[in-house]
Amino acid sequence: MALTRRGLLALLPAGLVAGVVRARPAQRPRQRLWYRAPASAWTEALPVGNGRIGAMIFGGIGQERLQLNEDSFWSGAPYDPVNPQALGAMAEMRRRIFAGDIAGAEALADAKVMAQPLSQAAYQTLGSLLIEMSGAKGDPTGYERSLDLDTGLAETLFTIAGVTYRRRVVACPVNQVIAVHLSASRGGMINCRLAWDQVGADWSVDATAGDTLRLSGRNGDHGPIKGALRFDMRCKAVCPGGQVVRDGEGLVVSGGDEMTLLIAMATSYKWFDDVSGDPAAVTAAQIAAAQTQSFAQVAVQARDEHRRLFRRVSIDLGTSAAAELPTDERVRRSGAGDDPALAALYFDFGRYLLIASSRPGSQPANLQGIWNDSASPPWGSKYTININTQMNYWPAETTALPECVEPLIQMVREMAVTGARTARTMYGARGWVAHHNVDLWRATAPIDGAQFGLWPMGGAWLCGHLWDHYEYRPDAAYLVSIYPLLKGAALFFLDTLQVDPRTGHLVTNPSMSPENPHGHGGTLDYAPTMDMQILADLFDATVAAAGLLDGDKPFADEVVAARARLLPMQVGRQGQLQEWPQDWDADAPDQQHRHVSHLYGLYPSRLIDVDRTPDLARAARRSLEIRGDKATGWATAWRINLWARLREGNRAHGILNFLLGPERTYPNLFDAHPPFQIDGNFGGTAGIVEMLLQNYGDTIHLLPALPDAWPNGAVTGLRTRGDCTIDVAWQDGGLQSARLRAPPKTMRTVRWGATVRQVEIGAEGAITLSPSSFR
Repeated sequence: MALTRRGLLALLPAGLVAGVVRARPAQRPRQRLWYRAPASAWTEALPVGNGRIGAMIFGGIGQERLQLNEDSFWSGAPYDPVNPQALGAMAEMRRRIFAGDIAGAEALADAKVMAQPLSQAAYQTLGSLLIEMSGAKGDPTGYERSLDLDTGLAETLFTIAGVTYRRRVVACPVNQVIAVHLSASRGGMINCRLAWDQVGADWSVDATAGDTLRLSGRNGDHGPIKGALRFDMRCKAVCPGGQVVRDGEGLVVSGGDEMTLLIAMATSYKWFDDVSGDPAAVTAAQIAAAQTQSFAQVAVQARDEHRRLFRRVSIDLGTSAAAELPTDERVRRSGAGDDPALAALYFDFGRYLLIASSRPGSQPANLQGIWNDSASPPWGSKYTININTQMNYWPAETTALPECVEPLIQMVREMAVTGARTARTMYGARGWVAHHNVDLWRATAPIDGAQFGLWPMGGAWLCGHLWDHYEYRPDAAYLVSIYPLLKGAALFFLDTLQVDPRTGHLVTNPSMSPENPHGHGGTLDYAPTMDMQILADLFDATVAAAGLLDGDKPFADEVVAARARLLPMQVGRQGQLQEWPQDWDADAPDQQHRHVSHLYGLYPSRLIDVDRTPDLARAARRSLEIRGDKATGWATAWRINLWARLREGNRAHGILNFLLGPERTYPNLFDAHPPFQIDGNFGGTAGIVEMLLQNYGDTIHLLPALPDAWPNGAVTGLRTRGDCTIDVAWQDGGLQSARLRAPPKTMRTVRWGATVRQVEIGAEGAITLSPSSFR
């Protein structure tokens, strides 16, 4: 039997295996972030993660810092924040909005409708592990730290006084540990002290195990809600040939030839209303299992599991001399526009981050993915579901990471439970609802203030991801499982939609165009354009699902009737797509507001299309021109996708260049809102896809917004609806080849430029197209 590469690795001595793990794959030399100096700030450190736990690695010389996170470590405890006065105030608030008394409606909402407490819980750090390198003194030479996106391995390398020190870190989803390996080119040179840093006031440090540091305690309070989560974190030091002894609240390691640290983290969180878990038992079992393996074995497991997802897609946008520079230098000079490989690196980094922060069984990626160094992070590092959480998952289906969507789907299942309580007690409605934020405890009531939070569309928008997941890979059992979620979301709006006294259409009230004041007394209004677009998509998906399941026709008919009565999109006096039912766009105080909510219909939806709805597409374009190209990080990323949908590749590329520059990208490639928000990374990744491939139903558009800056390139493994995988290569700005893999004997409509062709996938499940296919 032929010996596989994995089999060969299993036969090699551990030292040789470690060398194999360290080596950069020759065929993928550009999938790597690297630097010539240690991180001086958190936004220069390098992230590793296994979906559930993560670390930021600073790569220091005399001191290494690993800042640590576990995805269920949030403040507070299970709670129900619905205001008991909300239902009684709803009719009067609606009356005021219809009457144009926006300020009065917001005052009433703030007094009687908003959540109690007014904020949600926050995602929190578990502090840091410090490694004080007592032997690494002096000026280093040959310093380099790096993150290999293809293996998930972070490495720091430098030489002092003739001794080369190497540190490697992986976050293993198989063993559920973060493993750190320290080695030196001369025996006996691993000398260091290990200690926890950023220890909370009510946390307890235990080093009694001799070779293991343990940290345990409780989470922080969420306002009046006392913390109820227990956590446990352990770091075991394995140092062959050396000595590990206790030193107060730390461990001292001396005389080691090499050392492996195994870090495990867990909390007592089991469910949004159950905190009865035993984190100490979990971490003890994880350490016990991991310590039976060498670092090389753990690293190979981590690498193989990471590559299983990461290597599904490859991208080449061309290269230049700039690609040889350290990553931070490339970001600083990105405005020169001569580094196409930086966009490819950013694309790969986005996929890396999603794999590292959202895996089956984990929490979904939050505002910072999984990486956060604060007990009180910006915006609580929550799930902001009026754009940011959704943007996190824009590249998941298209870049062949459907497993990474599973935590989001599970969160929606849980939100439907808490959201049903919110719908009933706040609105007197059936079904379920969620507003603009949700946290670990799946709180779904409106928060922060009426001008931000009284927007009932968050759950409805998330349902679009559930439906997309089905469309990209149709599965009957999955559809059966999500249909109650779609139906419940639609049912809420059947119960709460109001009749517009001006037009007779069905409209939402109260609502808003997320976070954007319209200049007429606040942000609240009825029937903002985004609401009507999201409802059209929700109703369409619900009806389609009911039809595929061949049941629930009376309910589907009711949804169809309501869909026909929704207020349609309108074009205003500036030629723009109206953001509100009234032509108020020119009155808004911030003409370049970061949100472009009314353009949801263009992207991520396909309600607006250059070919099918040209008048609305022109109006959307005018709205984009008014808004401007530069915004916060995530808002800049949204603009890339919107211009790509309009097939204006050079405009989209110019905005991408801004996103990749130092104003919107930190040295470690994290998105700069500022401060850091990970949605810009994911939105930028999705935007690159939109420039190269677009899909609507069975129609596939090849290179729809290819910019002049990428004349030659290739991408493999992208996905479209209907379980189709596509490889595309281009040369001199024109199609070179496209290979489609899909279920045999299925039909696809393929477009390149202005030419459209109907093709049938062959019996072998693939077809290859060339330029001649479109003549």
